Amino acid sequence: MRRLYISIVFAVLGSLFIISWGLDALVEEHADYEDSSDIVLYKKLIEGISQQLNLIPHNQLSNEVKKFSQYYQIDISLEQASNVALPESLSVQLSQTGGLLLASESNPYLLRKLNAHPDALIEIHLPTDPIESQNVDIILTSILYLGVCSIIILWLFPLTRRLFILTSVAEKIGEGNLELRVSSSKYSYIRSFENSFNQMAAKIEKLVNDNQILARSLSHDIRTPMSCLRFGVEAALDAKSLEKKDIYINRMEAELTRMEDMTSAFLEYAGMERKAFNLKKETVDINDFLQNVTDELQSLAQQYNIALIYHKTSKPITALIDEYWCQRAIQNLVGNAVQYASKSVYINITSNSNLLTINIEDDGKGIPENKLDVIFDPFVKLDTNRSRENGHFGLGLAICAKVMDWHQGKIVAKNSTQYGGASFSLSFPLKK
Repeated sequence: MRRLYISIVFAVLGSLFIISWGLDALVEEHADYEDSSDIVLYKKLIEGISQQLNLIPHNQLSNEVKKFSQYYQIDISLEQASNVALPESLSVQLSQTGGLLLASESNPYLLRKLNAHPDALIEIHLPTDPIESQNVDIILTSILYLGVCSIIILWLFPLTRRLFILTSVAEKIGEGNLELRVSSSKYSYIRSFENSFNQMAAKIEKLVNDNQILARSLSHDIRTPMSCLRFGVEAALDAKSLEKKDIYINRMEAELTRMEDMTSAFLEYAGMERKAFNLKKETVDINDFLQNVTDELQSLAQQYNIALIYHKTSKPITALIDEYWCQRAIQNLVGNAVQYASKSVYINITSNSNLLTINIEDDGKGIPENKLDVIFDPFVKLDTNRSRENGHFGLGLAICAKVMDWHQGKIVAKNSTQYGGASFSLSFPLKK
């Protein structure tokens, strides 16, 4: 919004300065009394009067000035030279032919020094047309206001156009066209607002898509345990012995447990977006953080007879992260790597001044190339052996992607060129 405020200030002050400068130039051009024929006439008149007054004694000057005023019907008066303060460059013109032209707030006037009476000045007030002057003032004022309004309208046009585009896109998104975004423009005053709107629209689209996937997956996967429960109830009702009834009841209990786990997992994923508003980001020593995660997962690695190796950096590295969710994301990735690795899982860090990257690699069979684009989608399972009956719902990598999105980071999956298995990279921006 700072760009908007600055543009407003420049538009208003710039319009006032440019229009005022133009009006001043116009007034100076059309109000040049030096080239006016009336001024020439009055200069000749004051020159003639001064020559006549130079021939009159000083004590009669006042009476003669009144006579000239009555005879010529002009506003002429006698002034003391000591009462008129002028710079030296203008004082010289008082003795020159035609005198000195000056202007007051009401009208212009001529001053001429009497050579025979150095302490006396004659002053002739030039007549002005008050109606014409008033009309000129009204016209100039109107030009000023109209000019300022025109420049403000020109400034507002790109702003209103961007707001119209923003409103149009918002209406279409409200109608269900979620992929629409506001196109960027380098001339926009509200670029940051437009970027925020696009980010909001992207999150809404992702949330709606996740909820649709969640609804489809939940409705599909819940049918199997529901069918098993119905079959178990019918079988238990038809069973003759208590022993068979117990068997069917135990099976139904197991199905209910799986349904409960499935529903809990789905609901937790659906509610993750709300948790993004309650992140507790702290400055964390990444070396110590990853060492703690590695130590906690060593027992899991030993169960699978896998070597879990963490390459610690020589220099301390810190980052602003939510320790709980980042730990959960890395545990998901390392846990998957341990189960798919042949012998080893490797964790290492790379960093520069702007980016911190945590790499998790294994020497397993890797990821099929045609699955790399969908691996972070919710409810996607690449291994059919990892069934929902065993508590695997295809949400682990989707949760990792959400955590990275909360940290304005990125997660990338590929096949390791060094170890041959899967490679996951978590990139965190480092803010200075």
